[in-house]
Amino acid sequence: MHLSRLQTPRAWRWPSLEGWLEAERDQLVLWIPVMLGGGIAAWFVLPDAAAWTAFVLAGIAVAVAGVVFPLGGRAGRVLLIAGLAAALGCALVWWRAERVAAPVLARAAIAEFTARVERIDALAARDLVRLRLAPVGAVGLPGRVRVNLATKDVPAGLTRGAVVRLRARLMPPPGAAVPGAYDFARVAWFDGLGATGRGVAPVTIVRAGEAPGGDLRARLSAHIQSRVPGGGGAIAASLATGDQGGIPDDDAEAMRRSGLAHLLSVSGLHITAVVGATMLIVLRLLALSPWAALHWRLPLVAAGAGALAAIGYTLLTGSEVPTVRSCIAALLVLAALALGREAVTLRLVAAGALVVLLIWPQAVVGASFQLSFAAVTAIVALHESVVVRGWFAPREEGGGRRLLRSLASLLATGLIVELALMPIGLFHFHKAGAYGALANIVAIPLTTFVVMPLEVVALLLDTVGLGAPVWWLAGRTLALLLWIAHTTANAPGAVAALPAMPRGAFGLMAVGGLWIALWRTRVRFAGVLPLVVGAVWAFATPPPDLIVTGDGRHLAIRTRDGGMALLRERAGDYVRDLLAEGGGVDGELPAIDDIAGARCNSDLCLMRFAGRASVLATRSGYFVEPLPLIRLCRKVDIVVSDRTLPRGCKPAWLKLDRGYLKASGGVTVSFDPPRIVSVAGQAGDHPWVRPATIMPPLPPRPPRKSRSRDGHPAAVAPDVRASRTQMAHRRDGQSAAADPQ
Repeated sequence: MHLSRLQTPRAWRWPSLEGWLEAERDQLVLWIPVMLGGGIAAWFVLPDAAAWTAFVLAGIAVAVAGVVFPLGGRAGRVLLIAGLAAALGCALVWWRAERVAAPVLARAAIAEFTARVERIDALAARDLVRLRLAPVGAVGLPGRVRVNLATKDVPAGLTRGAVVRLRARLMPPPGAAVPGAYDFARVAWFDGLGATGRGVAPVTIVRAGEAPGGDLRARLSAHIQSRVPGGGGAIAASLATGDQGGIPDDDAEAMRRSGLAHLLSVSGLHITAVVGATMLIVLRLLALSPWAALHWRLPLVAAGAGALAAIGYTLLTGSEVPTVRSCIAALLVLAALALGREAVTLRLVAAGALVVLLIWPQAVVGASFQLSFAAVTAIVALHESVVVRGWFAPREEGGGRRLLRSLASLLATGLIVELALMPIGLFHFHKAGAYGALANIVAIPLTTFVVMPLEVVALLLDTVGLGAPVWWLAGRTLALLLWIAHTTANAPGAVAALPAMPRGAFGLMAVGGLWIALWRTRVRFAGVLPLVVGAVWAFATPPPDLIVTGDGRHLAIRTRDGGMALLRERAGDYVRDLLAEGGGVDGELPAIDDIAGARCNSDLCLMRFAGRASVLATRSGYFVEPLPLIRLCRKVDIVVSDRTLPRGCKPAWLKLDRGYLKASGGVTVSFDPPRIVSVAGQAGDHPWVRPATIMPPLPPRPPRKSRSRDGHPAAVAPDVRASRTQMAHRRDGQSAAADPQ
């Protein structure tokens, strides 16, 4: 025996690189979609074309190094494939972003146009109908627009494929309002949307579309909601068709806060239930025929039926990307069963992720993709572990012990999934449910094995008019599901709130989690280090002291008790939620007027807190005397305004007026140490940030007329009364800037 082996115990020797890769040879293929996704993510994080080019060239250099340098056979191949995959990912999403490029509306405009209806989504809870339209012969409009209509304004008989004439107020797809917020402009870019807005009556049908009732999804959703009233019926429709538009806001919020919102989006859970039920029914029915059992491979026939059910269910629910992704995974599982291979493995998960990334590379930065694959990867990796298999493997034991073992398996799976999803939820939504694992232990089996089968049976019985009793049972189980959601959401400490997480912290946690999940040797435990470092970085990042939206109209400032206060008391729910999430606060935000240390009037607010920066903000559109305002600016550290401030307004630190915010977008500011983060700094120079724009021509303006002294119409000069009214701030001559109180 070699001397080194005698001196170093085998259990404690750190393996050589080549030896480690040989031991992990079955796991290496799992990193191909990871490297591809890493290249795609790098394109979104890096700022401009120079950085993207440098990344692609660096990936190619790594691949060449794997061929040129004598690193050993397997190590060289690993570098070659990893470098090429990362370079391909960056180049692929870059190409995809350029390929979908289309003009975007330059600025808000009111337009009257004719368009073909491509999609209709009813948002019953908001009393709206959302239309995806393709303008026909419209000059100066993007190729695709999205318009919301009040339900009462939707003409009777409007169906997909119809050509309509309408008037709408359109605006460019909005980007992130503050750093870390949802970037709809990015999503709209890859979806081909160039404008979004609100339509107004009347809406005229120029040419009819599909026959009324031809939309099976809409008819099925309406039928289910007619059978089960209220929020339960809306959730039942969501489970069957993916239509979430009818779910009341309080029920949807409770599902989110309790960690059960994934049940509402048609994804892997629903596809699995449909495929499993189809295969079970087909197998049972065919097994009744001795001839079929002797001459056909019944599992293969059942797998084929399950595949058809998965495809049909995906088409029924609108073929959304998460559903298509789950359908692909289900088809891969069925193919593995047909070939006699193990059905659910990490290789299968990797194959599904690879297919999705090649077709929709932009999905890698979306919460849906990350949540779905993180959950599946965590579950499969847990149950592939030798230790866990030993714990929960079937064995000869009593019914009570078997039940306890099953419950322990469910609890362990729920906890692992919750831990895997928590960083993603905190990064995208700034919130994570603390009791989601416990809620899911009950809610997932309830939904999969009770609610969805009852829905299927009820729909089948409705064909002969006998579904009412089963719908009653389904309504009771859905009421139980909602009770679980509301009870969990309202429990003390149910939601953990965190301000915008640094991208680096999230990246470290993702790398650490993948390292632990995908390797099998002791080297996997090295992933604990980046995971812990990322978590500490995220939780140690101080929340911002000041958040300002990109239009300068809204801000939230941190109060002495650690909460946030709003500048405008009448801010809408969206703005309130946006600023609360950005500040890491769960709950209602008070008005600045009610906070000690703030002096406000109807036009200005002056906020001075001991030991912190002083902030002056405008909050009305009325004229403010410039000289007093300039004097006040010089006494504060930061000035915030949605207007262009005078040049003489020079605060000690920051002047966040219209000109600054137009270039920077929304900002977050930390006082100690001084730090500014802007939307523009995070967005970089991606195609949707400065796209090619288009603008409809202005309609001709009729001449303005008034009555002369003799009563006859006469053309008049431009009316100057508005500007005079604006200049005269108050009749008593007091200036708003003189004393905000």
